[in-house]
Amino acid sequence: MPDQPFRPLSDRIDESAALRALRGATDGAEDGELFLERKRSEAITFDDGRIRNAAYDATEGFGLRAVKGEVTGYAHSTDLSEAALLRASETARLAVGDGGGTMAASPLATNRRLYIDKDPMSDATFGVKVETLREIDAFARDLDPRVVQVSATLAASIQEVEILRPDGTVVRDIRPMTRLNVAVIVEEDGRREQGYHGSGGRYALTPLIDRAHWQATTQEALRIALVNLRAEPAPAGVMDVVLGPGWPGILLHEAIGHGLEGDFNRKGTSAFAGLMGQQIASPGVTVLDDGTIPDRRGSISVDDEGTPSNKTVLIEDGVLVGYMQDRQNARLMGVEGTGNGRRESYAHAPMPRMTNTYMLPGTESPESILSGLDDGLYAVGFGGGQVDITNGKFVFSCTEAYRVKNGVVGTPVKGATLIGDGATALQKIRAIGNDMSLDPGIGNCGKAGQWVPVGVGQPSLLIGGLTVGGSAA
Repeated sequence: MPDQPFRPLSDRIDESAALRALRGATDGAEDGELFLERKRSEAITFDDGRIRNAAYDATEGFGLRAVKGEVTGYAHSTDLSEAALLRASETARLAVGDGGGTMAASPLATNRRLYIDKDPMSDATFGVKVETLREIDAFARDLDPRVVQVSATLAASIQEVEILRPDGTVVRDIRPMTRLNVAVIVEEDGRREQGYHGSGGRYALTPLIDRAHWQATTQEALRIALVNLRAEPAPAGVMDVVLGPGWPGILLHEAIGHGLEGDFNRKGTSAFAGLMGQQIASPGVTVLDDGTIPDRRGSISVDDEGTPSNKTVLIEDGVLVGYMQDRQNARLMGVEGTGNGRRESYAHAPMPRMTNTYMLPGTESPESILSGLDDGLYAVGFGGGQVDITNGKFVFSCTEAYRVKNGVVGTPVKGATLIGDGATALQKIRAIGNDMSLDPGIGNCGKAGQWVPVGVGQPSLLIGGLTVGGSAA
């Protein structure tokens, strides 16, 4: 697709008319903005030797918001006209009522750029992208005769946002995204197993279609599939668990991260509500949410309210010291915003959301942590999971895990699920590795029906006494 440069607000809607509509909606309000978005995305899936899907999508629209206290008025439209703006203004205005509020100051400006502003879809022609996927398929099949099916997807997008504040401040951000996914199914003696690996971030498509990169990605997907091919049924019971570095941080994200978002704590529905300043985790546990890491999937130069992203310490040496905040919840809680106001698109109002959430490393080597495990589980990869925010209870399925006995990593197991609650798990962390890493750039986070890209990370961790659900007694 041709690279289309960002067109500013004044090229699409008369800026003075837009400002009048926004001011009409927010007169007497405490906050509000006009969020304008254009997004284009492309995804090509090559499955079982043929193109299964090739999609290109383009959307454009605006969302207009007025906020007073806990009440939010929000209206959105794909019609970028003055008439649509006025209708949206009247709708959002209903939240303000008789007014009387004092408008919050606009976020401080920033010139920081954490990623390129070039459309990654233009890095290669459609033919080159398809041929790359075809080569991935052939490469995987040549690696091992047990490969019976290969599915590979290349995806890229560019999101252009513009945020207009009632005082006339305008904030713009251009956000690229790319991703490569490879899934391999192997079969032996009638048994089939799957392995998956992917990577991506806010950078050009070129690194992902580099031969060395996609070959390494494919080899990793095959390795996991072959591990699962010889896996035995997972044991069940309460046992010590060592989590591997990187992607297993998704458990941290779900079981702990959501509970540290401002809205849940302001409303008292989080398991961590009212615990600010208290010891909620083992000593040595420090957890951050950091939207400022260049090129990462979860990073944002500014959030969807125009606030520059931040590096926020949530837990420091086991003590709860911070929450992730958007502007509304920060104001209601009497604290500063942290640049975590995010939304899926112009059709959604912002809310506190994670960016890149990770735990800092400790001092122990992963080898020493595993050698001290007498009888337990070593969980390296995770699939889907669920968490109840009100009590922190979680259930996560392992996609790669091993039985450990007397400090020796042994047979791989399948069907293992980890069951527990975030608050208790934090207190049961017994060892923290020195091998912290971030995930390869594959995370998506859902909340209240909205999905946004995120990153996770952690070092190897030993957690005592987790419940493992499996299929063996």
